[in-house]
Amino acid sequence: MKLRDVLSSAVSNSFRSKTRTVLTVLAIFIGAFTLTITSAIGTGISNYIETQISSIGSTDVLTVTHAAEDATTDSGPAPYDPDAASSGSGGLPGGAAAPAVLSESDLDAIADVEGILTVSPVVSVSTAFIQHAGGERFELSANASAAVSIPDLAAGSPLSADTETNEILLPTSYLDALGWDTAEDAVGQEVTIGISDYLGDLHEVDAIVAGVQNESLFTSGAALGQHLTDELVAVQNTGRPDSLQQGYVAATATFDPDATADQVAAIKADLTEEGFSALTVADQIGAVQTVINGIIGVLNAFAVIALIAAGFGIVNTLLMSVQERTREIGLMKAMGMGSGKVFALFSAEAVFIGFLGSALGALAAIGAGTLISSVLSDTVLADLEGLQVMQFAPASVATIILVVMGIAFLAGTLPARRAARQNPIDALRYE
Repeated sequence: MKLRDVLSSAVSNSFRSKTRTVLTVLAIFIGAFTLTITSAIGTGISNYIETQISSIGSTDVLTVTHAAEDATTDSGPAPYDPDAASSGSGGLPGGAAAPAVLSESDLDAIADVEGILTVSPVVSVSTAFIQHAGGERFELSANASAAVSIPDLAAGSPLSADTETNEILLPTSYLDALGWDTAEDAVGQEVTIGISDYLGDLHEVDAIVAGVQNESLFTSGAALGQHLTDELVAVQNTGRPDSLQQGYVAATATFDPDATADQVAAIKADLTEEGFSALTVADQIGAVQTVINGIIGVLNAFAVIALIAAGFGIVNTLLMSVQERTREIGLMKAMGMGSGKVFALFSAEAVFIGFLGSALGALAAIGAGTLISSVLSDTVLADLEGLQVMQFAPASVATIILVVMGIAFLAGTLPARRAARQNPIDALRYE
């Protein structure tokens, strides 16, 4: 019997007991469907996170802050230190302390660390409102990390570091409120930004909308150009006593893009010794990815359990088939069919059942998942541009089908071996 004949016989024999085969295929279908869906969710969310990570900033940037100190101890909260409380330099109204800010000397200390190329302070700008053409005023939140971000633009162009024009990138969520129908309508328009000085007096600064950026998972608020930031900071510090030092919430430090992981770790260690905490983009997002991977792993585990249960169904189906076809097996062996061909015949039946269930499960998952993902993207997740909850990679789907076929083959090994070891004389006498 040729291989083509073995496969043809395996397919036809699988449907001798239609009910039993359908139930086994259904069990495999459920496992393959679940595994395909969870794999697509993992792919979709991981791709979205990677896209968002690339928009946060370069991989050669560290976000540096003061190292966090434990606020409490086992015996209770730490004692109040009036000297530490009064020495902060946040420039907050009333002389309130901001002990976590970085001073100019801190920036110099960071710059002196071996491997650090440049250091730039992250300036906190507390804007009050934004207004267009004398219309209604809306609260405006500024994105402090805009200087190291790569914006995902819906329209317009990125901020220019060299221009002397006050530029701003608005999130898409501001369009309707400020009176624009599309992102293109907003580009080039003038807006008014309100900001209070140190004494609480309100000032207005005009700016031009350079572009409109899509909402991001990890960044929010409007991005301010450097010239606009400098002007707003100058207004914000108006009336501020000269005795108060300028403080910064954080700093961005760049290092060699070709630095190895060990070199980056050494830079972080040196900064830690100086009393700072330094994180790369990967460090900041790693926890999110770990949680997502854990959830996907648990869901995949349930799918694998379903497939293992389906494997026992294959064993049961083929053992019953071997018993029912004992005389047929004896006849085939009496006519010269070797044990290897008999083993191959029943193994092929198991693999075919696995293929049928996994292929149908994967196709159903692709259809249902694509529909659900589209609905979610247009409704619940409409604010997260670019997020497709489920993305079906052809390689992943093919891998799932092959894995299920492999499980089916292993499940069919016992029945196939029992069939191959049948004695033709005893088999022909079987009643």
